Amino acid sequence: MIEFYSEIRLAHIAAVISSGALFMLRGIFVGAGHRSWALAPLPRYLSYVIDTTLLTAALMLVTILPSSLYANGWLIAKLALLPAYVGLGWFALRCTARRQLGYFAGALLAYGCMFTIARAHNPLGPATFWLGN
Repeated sequence: MIEFYSEIRLAHIAAVISSGALFMLRGIFVGAGHRSWALAPLPRYLSYVIDTTLLTAALMLVTILPSSLYANGWLIAKLALLPAYVGLGWFALRCTARRQLGYFAGALLAYGCMFTIARAHNPLGPATFWLGN
């Protein structure tokens, strides 16, 4: 399966970007008062398809890459942020307008941290860029 590494990695990266972009678009629609569109079946099911693709590609990458790649804990840090991203995102799309912005910002922050952790392969994520490591 290692011969398909580059294709699986590309599918994973495309799904990460698509998932974040769709969440941001849905969040903007909720913030603009179009909650019915953001929670309609099409964007909801599209989100399920993208996230299933994302997780499937991630599991495939974890199984084909050497475990020493994950020795410093960056994957664990990224996975620890995943429930926060999902939970905050769920609340951001469904809660009252008063709290929606805070949940939305928190979900985007979790997404950004996961993204930078993955890019740096370091559990400190954004801090590695600030510290110059």
